[in-house]
Amino acid sequence: MSPQASKKIKRAAASAPVKSLWHLWIGGKAVSSLAGKRFAVHNPANGQKLTEVAQGDAADVDAAVSAARQAFDGPWAKFGPRDRARALFKFAQAVRDHREELALLETYNTGKPISDSRGEVAVAADCFEYYAGAVTKYFGSTIPVSATGLDFTLRQPVGVCGLIVPWNFPIMITAWKLAPALACGDTAVIKPASYTPLTALRLAQLCEEAGIPEGVVNVVPGPGDVAGQALAAHPGVAKISFTGETATGERILRAAAATIKRVSLELGGKSPNIVFADCDLERCVEKSIFSVFGNAGQDCCARSRALVEKSAVEEFVGRFAERTRKIVVGDPLDEATQVGPMISRQQRERVLGYVALGQKEGARLVCGGGLPEDVRWKAGHFLMPAVLSEARPGMRVVQEEIFGPVLCVLAFDGEEEAVRLANDTPYGLSGSIWTRDLSKALRVARRVESGNLSVNSATSVYLEAPFGGFKRSGVGRELGMGAMDLYSEVKNVFVEHG
Repeated sequence: MSPQASKKIKRAAASAPVKSLWHLWIGGKAVSSLAGKRFAVHNPANGQKLTEVAQGDAADVDAAVSAARQAFDGPWAKFGPRDRARALFKFAQAVRDHREELALLETYNTGKPISDSRGEVAVAADCFEYYAGAVTKYFGSTIPVSATGLDFTLRQPVGVCGLIVPWNFPIMITAWKLAPALACGDTAVIKPASYTPLTALRLAQLCEEAGIPEGVVNVVPGPGDVAGQALAAHPGVAKISFTGETATGERILRAAAATIKRVSLELGGKSPNIVFADCDLERCVEKSIFSVFGNAGQDCCARSRALVEKSAVEEFVGRFAERTRKIVVGDPLDEATQVGPMISRQQRERVLGYVALGQKEGARLVCGGGLPEDVRWKAGHFLMPAVLSEARPGMRVVQEEIFGPVLCVLAFDGEEEAVRLANDTPYGLSGSIWTRDLSKALRVARRVESGNLSVNSATSVYLEAPFGGFKRSGVGRELGMGAMDLYSEVKNVFVEHG
């Protein structure tokens, strides 16, 4: 990084809007929690306290749901499709206008490299813009029926939506949920992760710049087992959208069951990176490296299992380890950094435990898996990306979601075994297939139990395409026009005429 670029980012960091106290956002206003509680938010890069945030509980959730319902029945109900579209376009522009501010908030709060945060803020803006365009293009249909009359369907908003957002991609996943909800005419109560509530709170404030009425977007940070469960169980909430770990998803389903809420879940993953010997191995390794180590491996789509054809496994491991050692781990505010710290010391200890467990189970640690040598990062939650080779089916490191920068390499012999190993997991979220044989790629893609797959690419998530999982990776699909189905109801109307 040039000295000028370094000075620029340090000036921006010095002026970052990390206030000493952040309040809940309810009814268009920053308010204290009713119980007066607060919790500390820390910077993962240095372990230091970053700020304090008001801690919401069931009473605050109730107040937010009430505000959301008033807005749904009141001013927001008067916004027709074109009005909502214009508001979302303005919201997208407001996010772009505050891109550097939001990116710095995200980096301070999550430890993401600043380049990643900027990219994710841009994706959030693109998401609001995409659904702004979708508002006027999503509608019902007329249906020929046997009786004499006119049968048609209407698409109507579901009401108040509870949006529960994880800590790994806070601003981006908030946008994935909020944009289609607003496009459909719903109102929202957002429950951000306690580790990373700041950008959700700032987004809610930016709603005013877009002309979105007070109460349409509310934010209640707080513990998942208190605020999250209260939101999932609240009788005034018509829809819950949750992204997070599978065990929490189970609790959300149980809490929502009593009131028969609409529920969509995007949960854990243990995605395969299926590498056939006939692929372009150099390209495969280069493209795959950040599909497992990006965001410090804290990604439900991470291709954390490399299934490699036996004749290519030695070369693959050698190339992948060599490339892994070149990854730049360090200061998230440095433009050159590629991998920052993990979200917390607890999460890092959990991942270190898996690295040790993998070796105990018989896997070989090829590289990484320890703390950085640079003493500047000792106070942060950094972990060097690790490659475990000679892994076998049934190992816990192969079956369980580690959620850290750890790749497990397994060998397979032929297409049938590749498919069997790929499906030998309770998850089915994402994955990649690498081969020059397109027929083989299509055969394998049809048989792999996964909601999203890419061929000769490490990316399978696009705003315009559906995203979600099979098996224990979730229910429902976000993104694309299909996401509008999650936030609307279909009403059928028949008009008889003689």
